Amino acid sequence: MNPLQRYAPLVDDEEAFFAACERPLPSVVRVNTIKTTVARAREALDDEGVAYEPTDWHPGVLKLEDSSPGTNWPYFHGWLHGQEEVSALPAIALDPQPGERVWDTCAAPGSKTTQIAAMMDDEGVLVGNDNNLGRLSALRHNAERLGVTNLVVSNQDARNFSMKPFGERTPEQSGSFEQFDRVLVDAPCSCEGTCRKNPDVLDEWTMNHVKSVAGIQKGILRRAVQVTKAGGTVVYSTCTFAPEENEAILDFVLEREDCKVVEWDVPDGFETAPGITEWEGDEYDPSVTKARRVYPHHNDTGGFFTAKLEVTA
Repeated sequence: MNPLQRYAPLVDDEEAFFAACERPLPSVVRVNTIKTTVARAREALDDEGVAYEPTDWHPGVLKLEDSSPGTNWPYFHGWLHGQEEVSALPAIALDPQPGERVWDTCAAPGSKTTQIAAMMDDEGVLVGNDNNLGRLSALRHNAERLGVTNLVVSNQDARNFSMKPFGERTPEQSGSFEQFDRVLVDAPCSCEGTCRKNPDVLDEWTMNHVKSVAGIQKGILRRAVQVTKAGGTVVYSTCTFAPEENEAILDFVLEREDCKVVEWDVPDGFETAPGITEWEGDEYDPSVTKARRVYPHHNDTGGFFTAKLEVTA
């Protein structure tokens, strides 16, 4: 059975949902404001004769007619970066500020990490972590091409992330810290929402995998809350529709850590649905409705889930 069938009760238009999941994704790039402005990037594309269409909800996210965005010079010089449209949402929810201390728990290959760096004006400390050493080379490559300089790369299991490399060691040491201002948990997941660019994920999907990865998600999100200062922000996101990996994870962590789910401002022009409070006999904390679900037929994107948490102690 197509695993997407299990989510039919959640969507407002089953026919449109399934039809969208079968269409290929548009080619999308994000303007890298570390190296240029949106206006200059768009002017460069115009000069090159590269056709594009700005998205309705973000001036720096552009849809290209060319399915190979890396072939134009603005891209080559780091003015643009290929990034699926919907994957720009977690950084927007995180809202990082220049000078802050931010941790991206599962950073490679770096689309969201470099977006966060740009939102920070490349100032402060951004820790890009991944437990896969091989994938970190892609993170480093993307950061270098896009001109990111505030990035510290680490190779740890985020579930047991150690703050020792960043904590106070000597009175003379500057720039050390023991907690983050903001943390992004773009967690490893079953990836059903990526089926438009990778249909194989549906053939390889199993409920056992969902249950297995859910355990990892719980551990990473708990650690993220633990290392974030009181009043700080943790954003949890996945590219799956499965409540077992979304609302159930939030519900689990809300019971065990000092945090709460809060509203976040979805950009005007981008349609989302609220999180759900029950699924297949399980009930979740009512606050998970503040999370936002993205279905492919609403914005012609992939599927996504994003929740914003505030650390309370």
